Amino acid sequence: MTWTAPAVDRTPEPYVGDERTMLEGWLDYHRQTLLLKCAGLTAEQLRTASVAPSGLTLLGLVRHLAEVEAWWFRENFAAEQVDYPYYTLDDPDADLDVGDADAEADFATYHREVAQARAAVVGRSLDETFTEVGPKRRTFNLRWVYVHMIEEYARHNGHADLIRERIDGVVGE
Repeated sequence: MTWTAPAVDRTPEPYVGDERTMLEGWLDYHRQTLLLKCAGLTAEQLRTASVAPSGLTLLGLVRHLAEVEAWWFRENFAAEQVDYPYYTLDDPDADLDVGDADAEADFATYHREVAQARAAVVGRSLDETFTEVGPKRRTFNLRWVYVHMIEEYARHNGHADLIRERIDGVVGE
């Protein structure tokens, strides 16, 4: 039996709430939107590149955003040691290389990284600051991470819209 990306029941974005509710709600909405763009597609379709010369794929976006979740919420904010599933020093863009990728395993990785990102911020203040890992050593707060992640997903969901339309003509939110 051929694996296909599972259907998604997307929760509407919040219309009313405190700041934390709004930030978490909008981020979850965008997480679910990415998965909605993939729903019903086979692994082969998920590995279909957008338009030459770009090699961007829906599966590459899922893999990339799994690592972005780990990078900002776990490694930077929570100061956890993260074993990235794709990234290496020799191949920092390995998340986007889906030639031999196992889509079902990659979706499981994505869901695991989102769950771990959520766990890393439970009970933590939006005002809590941290110093970025890496040479820039910038200082951010958790609020910035949420806003950045919403922006990151929104941008990539625009890419996902176009890739999905190219694959099978499906358009929409």
